[in-house]
Amino acid sequence: MRDLRDRASPYRWAVLAAYMVITVAVEVQWVALAPVARAAERFYGAQAPAGSVFGVDFLAMAYLLLFLVFSFPASYVIDSFGIRAGLGLGAAVAGLGGLAKGVFPSSFAAVLAGQIALGIAQPFILNAATALGARWFPLRERGTAVGLASLAQFLGIALAMVVGPLVVNGNPASPGYGSGVEALLRAYAVATVAAAALSLAVIRERPRQAVEESPERQDVRSGLLILFKSRDYRILLVLFAIGLGIFNALSSMVDAVAAHIGVVDSDGLIGTVMIGAGIVGALVLPILSDVIGRRKPFLVLCMGGMVPGIAGLALAGRICPTPSSAYAMALVSSGILGFFVMAAGPIGFEYAAEIGRPAPESTSQGLLLLVGQATGIALMAVMGAKGLMGPSLISFIALSAICLAGTFAIRESGVLQALRRGPAEGAGSKPD
Repeated sequence: MRDLRDRASPYRWAVLAAYMVITVAVEVQWVALAPVARAAERFYGAQAPAGSVFGVDFLAMAYLLLFLVFSFPASYVIDSFGIRAGLGLGAAVAGLGGLAKGVFPSSFAAVLAGQIALGIAQPFILNAATALGARWFPLRERGTAVGLASLAQFLGIALAMVVGPLVVNGNPASPGYGSGVEALLRAYAVATVAAAALSLAVIRERPRQAVEESPERQDVRSGLLILFKSRDYRILLVLFAIGLGIFNALSSMVDAVAAHIGVVDSDGLIGTVMIGAGIVGALVLPILSDVIGRRKPFLVLCMGGMVPGIAGLALAGRICPTPSSAYAMALVSSGILGFFVMAAGPIGFEYAAEIGRPAPESTSQGLLLLVGQATGIALMAVMGAKGLMGPSLISFIALSAICLAGTFAIRESGVLQALRRGPAEGAGSKPD
């Protein structure tokens, strides 16, 4: 396969880097106030009262709701008009949304309006990851490319988890409790506008010479039929509905989870550890998957690691004798959970693209993200109900066990094995 690597344009790394930058910016905006939600509620006061459906927690939930509405249109635009059109539209709308939040940070209504614009932009950016990999990277590098693209999502969330508590005063005993929200949103606005401009300037549709001979891609309607006929893809949808749904719910309500465990300050450390470990997992495991040439064993490994991570996080406040030991257990468990769950995402996206061939890549990825967002909304609603945070976390243990069982039922994609045997294209798992 040396010829395919030689034909791959070195500009592909610049395109991927620009894509990662705009992804980081959009994901920072998603959970900008999630790690300091209680402090932000104090800052906005009556504009976003604690316990209100449309309070600070709704800013993160809005992203999930809007993804449900715009995920399919975004995939359609990307698959029908190209990644340049889809990403360009997403970047432009993201820049406007970030600007609204930065110019009027003291108005919760303006912040919510900007968040809605960013939520609309998100699927036009996230759904393009596998399509970008397919256009710019040879097959042997696609797991790595999608892994790096997904890594950018986690980097954005991690930055928000770290920066938010550093800038915003989250100590309820301090007279300045809640201050710093305006400075935080202004800084994020500058970064988002700059990221949008960079992506618009750098990202192109495809290299001048294709990196490999690929099967002719189907239109969106035909691609959906191919995907839903695949037994393995249907199982994968269930796995993402559960696994990604749990991750979305936990990352969106990380401060509420910390409060349930007994953490007094909005320090964001549980979320930071989860995302930090996830960054390592999303960087290492997809690369190993490319090197070894298999997807299924890594999906099994990731779902297996999810179970103890969830269990430790759910049981920390119940089995530990002191709040400090419960906090320590929650930190370790969140790291285990993040490492394996966040690595499963890019591996699963590339696995879906391989078994779904010749369905459009952004359609296969978009559906997985869609079901994860839908489940995340439902889980957030249950977790936010009075008295249901504890039972919700306990139920996640059983759900993660279901995910683990499901990974044993899927079949290896076979694409990379066929590639090693000689043909430039291998057959994915057969639709049943």
